[in-house]
Amino acid sequence: MATDVLDATFAALADPTRRAILARLKEGEATVTELAAPFAMSQPGISKHLRVLERAGLISRGRDAQRRPCRLETAPLRDAMDWLANYRSYWEESYQRLDALLGELDHDGPDAAERETP
Repeated sequence: MATDVLDATFAALADPTRRAILARLKEGEATVTELAAPFAMSQPGISKHLRVLERAGLISRGRDAQRRPCRLETAPLRDAMDWLANYRSYWEESYQRLDALLGELDHDGPDAAERETP
């Protein structure tokens, strides 16, 4: 996976407005007007966000008569999830080691030193 594609994906996801747009597009395609409706933002402002999402490959725009609907493209999200999955296994292993250590400490208990003393 190209680093610049991953960088563009994470940069696009860094903005809450763009994440909200993607969440809306998860429900189905929508026009710029429909996507702008829930935001206190102009259509040109929404269009800027859409261009960032489009450059990252997270959305595509089609043509349906007079409409130009936007739709969610999931491949970049899948690539980001694959990249993050490597770190997930690292953290899972770290938590398992911590659980084992805490289990040993709990098994020894606070009175363990007193029990060992004759």
